[in-house]
Amino acid sequence: MFRPVPLNLPPYPAKISKKQDQYFIFDVLRKKNLLLTPEEWVRQHWVQYLHQEKKYPLALMKIEGGLILNSLQKRSDLLIYNTDGERILLAEFKAPTVKITEKTFHQIANYNSIYKIPLLLVSNGIEHHYCKIDFDSGSYQFLEDLPTFQR
Repeated sequence: MFRPVPLNLPPYPAKISKKQDQYFIFDVLRKKNLLLTPEEWVRQHWVQYLHQEKKYPLALMKIEGGLILNSLQKRSDLLIYNTDGERILLAEFKAPTVKITEKTFHQIANYNSIYKIPLLLVSNGIEHHYCKIDFDSGSYQFLEDLPTFQR
């Protein structure tokens, strides 16, 4: 059973419930209780941080968007759109105990080969990485912080 651990993100009043021997966390985007896994703990903290601190509207966030990669069905952890409906941020989350490695960056890069999103976020809740992609020049730049939402 997963016990929530402190993350390198601001705490928030998560709505956690217990049913039989399982714990659930309320997902504000899907408006339902989800099994509380280590990765879900990280994702829900990021949703709150992006909304509260970085001003990304909840209505423009989508959890686990489906995509086809090399004829396999995959799911992205979090997509964020702008007010024109364009994808502007792709996030990949791992459990706090999972190290962020080159494999993690390959995973999000593979997803982004389909999506072509200019801003990437990779986090295990403890360690965070942000990357801005310039598709015109074929370059990328790691950022110190994520930008605040711009309409």
